[in-house]
Amino acid sequence: MAAMQLHWDIFCRVIDNYGDIGVCWRLARQLAAEHGRRVRLWVDDPASLQPLCPAVDANVDGQLCSGVEIRHWSDTALFNRSAEVVIEAFACDLPAPYLEAMASANPKPCWINLEYLTAESWADGCHGIASPHPSLPLVKYFFFPGFSGACGGLLREKNLLGERDRTLSGTGGNNEIEISLFCYDTAPVGALIDSFAKMPKPVTCHVPPGKPLAAVSQYLGGAGPWRCGNASIRPTPFMPMDDYDRLLWRCDVNFVRGEDSFVRAQWAGKPFVWQIYRQDEDAHLVKLDAFLDLYCVGMDEKLETVVREMFLVWNTGGNIESAWANFIANYADIARHNSNWVNTQAALPDLASALVKFCTSKV
Repeated sequence: MAAMQLHWDIFCRVIDNYGDIGVCWRLARQLAAEHGRRVRLWVDDPASLQPLCPAVDANVDGQLCSGVEIRHWSDTALFNRSAEVVIEAFACDLPAPYLEAMASANPKPCWINLEYLTAESWADGCHGIASPHPSLPLVKYFFFPGFSGACGGLLREKNLLGERDRTLSGTGGNNEIEISLFCYDTAPVGALIDSFAKMPKPVTCHVPPGKPLAAVSQYLGGAGPWRCGNASIRPTPFMPMDDYDRLLWRCDVNFVRGEDSFVRAQWAGKPFVWQIYRQDEDAHLVKLDAFLDLYCVGMDEKLETVVREMFLVWNTGGNIESAWANFIANYADIARHNSNWVNTQAALPDLASALVKFCTSKV
């Protein structure tokens, strides 16, 4: 069984919001469902997983859900064995007792540091690099998700795009514009809502709880729902992952943030606007430009200018009304480009499959 690398452990610390645990949960589910792996997901805050998967009981230390064993990663957690593949998500630092168990194992496990998604070109050269432990007989490999064949791909379940198309078949013809708004509280939400209110078509905007709804409530007052000119702004409950995917499929435009919703909006195939996580010294804007350099390939100069303006204004401030008007005016062309972009990304190996192949090569 060791050669098959049947047992996998994924370690996740919940730093902020649901992005880290969202990526780890999607990966764990897919490894179990599509690759037959026995996965333990170690998470330091099980309560963060419960909204994404309502079947999870946040008050127990161990449980089985969707074929994945979920374990509470606490200071008193006992590690009776190491897995054959160990994924340290986003440099979360493995506990010392678990590292000792890895060092004592024979053969040694395949140890992966799953990095954050980036479109920056340097990631291609760093993907798969080995890093020997300074004192233990262990080697860690850096694994980068990405948008090129030189990286590890994006999370994409085998039947995701087919299920999307079946769900959307027979829909359409609605005269309103449906929008999902998932953002940080630093986004220029008020100016965007004002732009929605001036649209010639009716607009319905779905706003999830947390920072998006807090930003809208601060601007409009009260708890909603709100009517602003031609726009209906509707608070929505927190959705489990699969339901959120369907919301993205249904909406005409998706405002997304961070990593998980960013990737899922791309698989939705609809025009989207990404707010990247803000970093010191505006390092996040370098990452934003790197993505746009890839994403805009194939656009004519006018369309690229429109898309770049919308993304940049949403992340840095500026004339939202003008950027939004240009974005919507070019909606059909952006939608056609998105379709080509999705096909290009779908032709690459998905992240889970790439991980399985990579780890097998290290046996």
